[in-house]
Amino acid sequence: MSPRTLYDKLIDSHTVARLDDCTGPGSEILLYIDRTVLNEYTSPQAFSGLREAGRRVWRPGAALAVVDHVNPTAPNRGAAMPDAGGAQQVRYLGENCRDFGIELFDVLHPLQGIEHVVAPELGFILPGMIVGAGDSHTTTYGALGALGFGIGTSDIEHYLATQTLRYRRMRTMRIMLDGILSPGVTAKDVVMALIRTMGASGATGYAVEFAGKGIAALPVEGRMTICNMAVEGGARGVIMAPDEAVFNYLTDKPRAPKGNVWEAAIQHWSTLHSDPDAVFDREVSLQAAEIEPLVTWGISPDQAAPVGGRVPDPGAEPDADRRRDMARALAYMDLAPGTALETVRIQRAFIGSCTNARLSDLREAAGVLRGRRIADGVRGMVVPGSSSVRRAAEAEGLDRVFIEAGFEWRQSGCSLCLAMNDDMLAPGERCASSTNRNFEGRQGAGGRTHLMSPAMVAAAAVTGHLTDVRRFAREN
Repeated sequence: MSPRTLYDKLIDSHTVARLDDCTGPGSEILLYIDRTVLNEYTSPQAFSGLREAGRRVWRPGAALAVVDHVNPTAPNRGAAMPDAGGAQQVRYLGENCRDFGIELFDVLHPLQGIEHVVAPELGFILPGMIVGAGDSHTTTYGALGALGFGIGTSDIEHYLATQTLRYRRMRTMRIMLDGILSPGVTAKDVVMALIRTMGASGATGYAVEFAGKGIAALPVEGRMTICNMAVEGGARGVIMAPDEAVFNYLTDKPRAPKGNVWEAAIQHWSTLHSDPDAVFDREVSLQAAEIEPLVTWGISPDQAAPVGGRVPDPGAEPDADRRRDMARALAYMDLAPGTALETVRIQRAFIGSCTNARLSDLREAAGVLRGRRIADGVRGMVVPGSSSVRRAAEAEGLDRVFIEAGFEWRQSGCSLCLAMNDDMLAPGERCASSTNRNFEGRQGAGGRTHLMSPAMVAAAAVTGHLTDVRRFAREN
């Protein structure tokens, strides 16, 4: 057998049937899906379809449901939803999970949280799995050696009824991170640098494998950040070969295998890697030492620059389409070409989302804030990725660090990442945000979003403007 990529190995091992005569990229297969995570926002129509067809869920235990998108995150929240539509979505998810036998972490459940934070911390996602779910950031699970990708509502219905999906095979891309990151540079900066280099559609049509010494040196939660946000570069699926760091991460997770089954699992998981001579359809290389802390200046994740740089001038862009997009972005963001990014003032600072709301993210931000206060006129919010993360942070005293610095310490949920709840920006408000998307209106109609790492958000909150976090390290 010719050498194969890890993507090809997982797809081949999960293929139930071939649906055409092709075998390479673009061929259509019936693909077995190991697990899914459901939420109140993308699942209602799928369950309605099952009800109308009189079908049951094929493997209820392979699905986990959470409430995360529409729920409030107020520090003392109750079960009530402030929005009638959100309340209906939560109620219907509860009804569906009860009727179809699916486990649900509702608003007040002690394990409630953002799906892409909750599933890994439970050990619900394991190496070698294929995970399809109704959220584009399902790519997060690639950090655990599982191939994850987002699916549509009709696909969710098909999955629930059959445990399979009609799937079109992707081309393969390997992205190598060579070298080790400099102090103050994070996994968030890595993926932002990648998207800035390749463009928002640079990985469209590809399943991406991340590899290299730079990836191996990252903690698992940092790898999750990269896999999560790789979809903003167009990736349709993301994976990293599982290693000792992944095994150590999973060893104490409540739903990971135990005893002899764990030992057998480790032996199998250790084989999950691309063959040495495997050929990828495209190869990309990033030099870790060249990456700096980045912030976005526009309305797409690829519109980013080093924080010490300046707002670019559309007039210097030779491509007419890009020039038009840049001009539109600067008009929306109310920024002038040539403006030093570190002079751009903010009114909001948000630490949260499925990209950057894990315990390690909160530790990094708290490290910047310890002994400091946020600037006058800045409202800071910290929204842990799950109730479990919140409790762990409180056990370490991180909540006190945030509160004493002037941040609000809130309950878990998607929150200000996408403004589907009562957390949102006012028109014209400018926010330093650890989230994954800076689209127009993403955090509230007329709101202006600058993406960056949690530590960079903390630094901006303290100074009141976009700031290179490395400045604080020099001061210390």
